[in-house]
Amino acid sequence: MKKFFLLSLFVSLALTTLNAQDNKTQETPKNGPKITFNELEHNYGTIQKGGDGNCEFTFTNDGNEPLILTGVRASCGCTTPTWTKEPVMPGKTGTIKVRYNTNNVGSFTKTITVTSNAVNASRSTLKIKGKVE
Repeated sequence: MKKFFLLSLFVSLALTTLNAQDNKTQETPKNGPKITFNELEHNYGTIQKGGDGNCEFTFTNDGNEPLILTGVRASCGCTTPTWTKEPVMPGKTGTIKVRYNTNNVGSFTKTITVTSNAVNASRSTLKIKGKVE
């Protein structure tokens, strides 16, 4: 019985230690650029064929160094992103403009992958969705 108690105690301590180490490795560094989006998903709702397929995602650099977007890629050719190319200074905002080809009738869900030098999220995923009639 005593051996079982000691073994249980040892396992509990080991698991607690491992969990504490995992939490430390997931902490966000304090220095560097940090990207924060106003929204991660845009829902067009129902739009008419040939209608306005434009939307805009706004982000802020909440860090203390310049934020640089190194790539913005859509999941398919029917979605075209354009974005702020110059470094976004701490406290400032930038934009990612997205144009969806509304000549494609039907429901859609597309993603835009944003790659940056942000210490909190070097890769972010934005989503657009809706239905074209």
